[in-house]
Amino acid sequence: MTKLIFVLNGPNLNLLGKRQPEIYGRETLEDVERNCAKVGAGFGLDVRLLQSNHEGQIVDWIHEAREAAAGIVINPGAFTHTSVAILDALNAFEGPVFEVHISQVHKREAFRHHSYVSMRSDGIIVGCGIEGYELAMRRLGTLLAD
Repeated sequence: MTKLIFVLNGPNLNLLGKRQPEIYGRETLEDVERNCAKVGAGFGLDVRLLQSNHEGQIVDWIHEAREAAAGIVINPGAFTHTSVAILDALNAFEGPVFEVHISQVHKREAFRHHSYVSMRSDGIIVGCGIEGYELAMRRLGTLLAD
């Protein structure tokens, strides 16, 4: 039986590949989904990739994951630095959570150096481009192996 992983993406990630490609690269969210699905399949994991520019929607998906998902990969975008609501929702999720950031946030503006989500994350992958999602999927595959 396959296990489901929610891959959640926050604001502006719908513009991946178009917005600031010098920082975020030219790959798209569709590329992320395809790569995660490929890695996940090797571990018997299914992927449900979701993106929203709205904090409440992301909180609702985390609540849904409590019943439906074995793990979460999350790139909260700018909500990383502001959202106690997303942290609280993740704290109610019992499975593993991996935080991903495409850019090396610690080399950027000071406000990007703090993450509320990191307080709940089981692992944090920063600055590896969209490959960070694949690394998170591999780690989840290892952790969730029967």
